[in-house]
Amino acid sequence: MTPHIEAKQGEIAESILLPGDPLRAKFIADTFLTNVRQINGVRNMLGYTGEYEGTEVSVMGTGMGIPSMSIYVTELVKFYGVKNLIRVGSCGAVSESVKVRDLIVAIGAGTDSGVNRARFSGMDFSATADYELLNKAVNIASELGLEPKVGNIFSADLFYHPDEGMLDVLDSMGTLAIEMEAAGLYGIAAEYHQLGVKALAICTVSDHIRSGESLAPSERESSFGEMMKVALRTIVDLK
Repeated sequence: MTPHIEAKQGEIAESILLPGDPLRAKFIADTFLTNVRQINGVRNMLGYTGEYEGTEVSVMGTGMGIPSMSIYVTELVKFYGVKNLIRVGSCGAVSESVKVRDLIVAIGAGTDSGVNRARFSGMDFSATADYELLNKAVNIASELGLEPKVGNIFSADLFYHPDEGMLDVLDSMGTLAIEMEAAGLYGIAAEYHQLGVKALAICTVSDHIRSGESLAPSERESSFGEMMKVALRTIVDLK
């Protein structure tokens, strides 16, 4: 056990899905997994382990933002031996080439957070996904007819950002969308790469920041379901 995870050794699978919302973790477990058992409830950060198509997989919430996510991912890697971590979350589109409901597979993640500079002796770190996970996810999404967008995203420290010109800067550099966790996840995976740790962020576009368009509740459920299938099949394909 750790200060934030109460699971016993062996109760968390080598591959895990990481939504921000703990209730989404419960939804994933109830909807997609079989033989499910709850393995964490500390601070109501719900976690579960079950099976998908015969492969053991876990799912656990991480909370909002890089600091919260970093606590859980670090403990999962250091103390529970988790190797494959896939963030499944929502994001807000920045680029006009991205539409609401699009699936984004993040090659890399820029950020205004200082966490990766702290890891990288004050230098700028290239926070990128594991290629094996990324390649498998893109191919699986294409097989499902989803036409994923593949590119860079931005992990913001602030949800309500005071710099109104930031969107123009992100768009000018080809950034597809904004969320709040991926850059931290990629940094932790790099920090522990010698342990075989791999990470990927897959996001569904829930709203477009520039146009104001957003998903209706029914559309949100079906779109997020597509994302979960891509992530789960990616894990199965690792066998």
